Amino acid sequence: MTVDISPEQIPGITQFVDTQAPPPDGKPTACFVFGTNQVQPVDIVAERHHQGLAPLIIATGGVNRHNGIIEGQVFRQLLTERGVPEDVIRIEDRSANTLQNVEFALAFLREAVDAGLAITAVCKWYHRRAIHVLKTVFPEVGPFHAISWDPIYARKPITRQDWPTIPDGSRRVIREWEECSRRVADGSFKAVERVDGAWH
Repeated sequence: MTVDISPEQIPGITQFVDTQAPPPDGKPTACFVFGTNQVQPVDIVAERHHQGLAPLIIATGGVNRHNGIIEGQVFRQLLTERGVPEDVIRIEDRSANTLQNVEFALAFLREAVDAGLAITAVCKWYHRRAIHVLKTVFPEVGPFHAISWDPIYARKPITRQDWPTIPDGSRRVIREWEECSRRVADGSFKAVERVDGAWH
């Protein structure tokens, strides 16, 4: 943990970093999958596609620094194995961080918006930077949604309830809270807020 926090701060920090803002039931959106070496987002977007709710999937991520996979390419393989047609999937496979996930996929984001689709970010539940970066790099995104998932580190799920007691969780959550707060304050991130179930 980079700073000492009190038990009283935990609920506020959890609420601040929580990205969840799912689309309304039955609303198709373009799913923008932020890079990761974990498979949970693949299952989320494949299921949404088969329900008719993800007509376009943008999978991002270059070489993962932990295991060397090329995240975007692995996403495509796993999605097609789950029955998602290749022509639904757009791949960004050069990025090294959250900012580049969006920067290198701008053409695909514009394709989605031009087709009249709202964007749904698919990211870790505490990955608040993903929300700010999407709005900062692609301001024309308009109101957008987010579907989140619980990552696993050292065989432990990092959940909204358990993160303060798990070193891998507390370090990551506190970093999001600190960095997003600082960068909104210095103007390098656009401010966002959750209103009526969407990020604005």
